[in-house]
Amino acid sequence: MNTQQLQQRCRAFAPASETLHPHPGTIPEYAVGAKKFACVKTSEPEKGRFSLRGAPGLFLGLSAMPGVKPAPTMPRFHWAAMVDVCRFPPRGLAELLAWQYQKARSALSKAELAARDGKAA
Repeated sequence: MNTQQLQQRCRAFAPASETLHPHPGTIPEYAVGAKKFACVKTSEPEKGRFSLRGAPGLFLGLSAMPGVKPAPTMPRFHWAAMVDVCRFPPRGLAELLAWQYQKARSALSKAELAARDGKAA
């Protein structure tokens, strides 16, 4: 799986949104409400770096793997950066991404979730 495929998966989650990080403006961020769950670096250096937020135990396990490091400004929030996503099993990446999305989604209140899903609360 490459970064474009991961971005397509992020866009497919409802009610996820995609916005560009304000500076440098080359990092699409994916969130549910105010809860970010993934981002991708689309410029050099490290073009294609894919970052995910994880629980502390998951973060430690991920950051111990080759090709994964703490995300540049977010390690205290347990963000891990995968420098080369092609090195990871596609199924494992898809499951990890879905877990991150569900974790972000579960942080929304019932009213926020209903509003984002287009339903009355």
